[in-house]
Amino acid sequence: MGFLQYKTTLTTLARNNRKNPTAAEQKVWHELLRNKQFLNHKFTRQKPIDGYIVDFYCSDLQLIIEIDGDSHAETIEYDTERTRILEAYGLTVIRYTNHEIMHNLEGVYEDLRRRVEHV
Repeated sequence: MGFLQYKTTLTTLARNNRKNPTAAEQKVWHELLRNKQFLNHKFTRQKPIDGYIVDFYCSDLQLIIEIDGDSHAETIEYDTERTRILEAYGLTVIRYTNHEIMHNLEGVYEDLRRRVEHV
């Protein structure tokens, strides 16, 4: 895939986001994605892509994982357009809710494992 373009102005914000993760982001990072825990795939956090910062990104799978908080219910159109733009790069976007992460991480793991087999 090569280098993904991004707005360099997002670098500082991405760093700040990495330093201040939500509880769900912290849980999924520490218990599922960090240090190649998930099927030996390397993920990064708060990755700038195009004009967005995605929660988690795996370059070898060309996969984005987004953790949606309660506010995402109010931004469905924005999220749909954002997903469309990211998928135009050939990326796959998978979304989970905070509730799924906090209360069913095992189910999230199984769903993600199943989906990755088809990426």
